[in-house]
Amino acid sequence: MSDSIASISLSHVVLPLQNPVSDAKVLTGRQKPLSEVVLLFAEVTTADGVEGMGFSYSKRAGGPSQYAHLKEVAQVAIGQDPSDIAKVYDSLLWAGASVGRSGVATQAIAALDVALHDLKARRAGLPLAKLLGAYRDSCRVYNTSGGFLQASVEEIKEKADASLASGIGGIKIKVGQPDWRTDLERVAAVREHLGEVPLMVDANQQWDRARARRMCRELEAYDLVWIEEPLDAWDATGHADLSRTFDTPIATGEMLTSVPEHMALLEAGYRGIVQPDAPRIGGITPFLRFATLAAHAGLALAPHYAMEIHLHLAAAYPTEPWVEHFEWLDPLFDERIDISDGRMWLPERPGLGFTLSEQMRALTVETARFGASAT
Repeated sequence: MSDSIASISLSHVVLPLQNPVSDAKVLTGRQKPLSEVVLLFAEVTTADGVEGMGFSYSKRAGGPSQYAHLKEVAQVAIGQDPSDIAKVYDSLLWAGASVGRSGVATQAIAALDVALHDLKARRAGLPLAKLLGAYRDSCRVYNTSGGFLQASVEEIKEKADASLASGIGGIKIKVGQPDWRTDLERVAAVREHLGEVPLMVDANQQWDRARARRMCRELEAYDLVWIEEPLDAWDATGHADLSRTFDTPIATGEMLTSVPEHMALLEAGYRGIVQPDAPRIGGITPFLRFATLAAHAGLALAPHYAMEIHLHLAAAYPTEPWVEHFEWLDPLFDERIDISDGRMWLPERPGLGFTLSEQMRALTVETARFGASAT
């Protein structure tokens, strides 16, 4: 017999970072330092008493908008079968049709979509990856949080050493300085320090096509796993050209907010690494749609941020992916992910494998509830 969604609780959470961080967008004056992450949590309870939890997030702007949009449309999910995730998703899209099917509109829906996938796996008593059909029980893991541009080279080295000692297998650092020579000096110093440890760099969209070609050529010497976002995120043709020109793989996709935006990369002949972000693309439902197309095209996967979600999705991808480690969201959950031997291991707990912490409740600035309590 089918179940039904009895109640939905939304939480608007503001998580301050201990130390503000800067990437190339800050040094070029386009954005302010990142000092907090704003999250939208959705908690779903069914008439049978089954629960699920999901979240979306924003950086620098958009958090209140995500909360406001889901608060406006969430009611349409009440009474629907929680297993009919695609049907629920479609009804939420139609409820907010006037604001489109990308950006804030679908990032808001993402929190509820993730919660329904978590609920379905919990009902089955399986980790989400196992419900989807996992290819592996662990994924390669790299750390980004220690490699931002406000950190000195010595600080990056120290944080990299700590990450590697904790079991993480790769290190990513930021590039995109106003003076490109500084980038090369920092990359050379970190590469020398790390030896053969996998190293990635991320320019956060701050090069034009000419500078990107020159930098990719210079960076070939450092045996990088990838060069990330060398161009504007929506320059599909430029990224495709770079991916076919250089031996070092190009990576992009984290900023894109719909399946069609990601598909533009494939249509342009992109041969690099795709980095979809489930909360940004609109949830697990559209993430899986694009992942199927990316796998068919033979592209490697390295999802962006939100490791609590992406570990499961990466484990269900056909070819060996990388998962990005950020400890920033740790205070929001009671559990921790096991990391060892350069890999991030799937939790054996059902669903995503996380419960919300008391600290998450303390950081909540507003809430909304729909439907009645499950009995």
